[in-house]
Amino acid sequence: MRKLSLFENPHLLGFEDFFDRLERVTKTSEGYPPYNIEKIPPHKLRITLAVAGFSMDDLSVTQEDNQLVIRGQNKEDDQERIFIHHGIASRQFVRNFVLADNIEITGAFMKNGLLHVDLERPISSKNVKHIQISSNETEKQPTNIKAICFDDDKI
Repeated sequence: MRKLSLFENPHLLGFEDFFDRLERVTKTSEGYPPYNIEKIPPHKLRITLAVAGFSMDDLSVTQEDNQLVIRGQNKEDDQERIFIHHGIASRQFVRNFVLADNIEITGAFMKNGLLHVDLERPISSKNVKHIQISSNETEKQPTNIKAICFDDDKI
């Protein structure tokens, strides 16, 4: 008998989108540019990327579905310059962050060569729904939902 992995557990119903996002995150392996993620109490987050050498015009911050995508493309032409030592990276990059459904991007700003992207996690209330247990199958629908029936011959 084969042992089920955590993601194949039959008790995790409807989490396919979550597992797809998790797979996208684990595929990201490049470490450029370096970044920090900090929690700002009570319910805010800030992602800070070290983008020295990039101007605001070289950077773009977008939200694509549930992903925060930060792109950098240095438009400065280094072909005319002659370097004795070239140790400052100015290569283009794409950095993706998968966001939970309730995370909102509230803004972005640049200061001292650091790009800061602010996120907010709205405080949500706990959703509890009481399901009534009936004695037979015909009574299983909640009373507040109206069912619409169609006659198959008339459609």
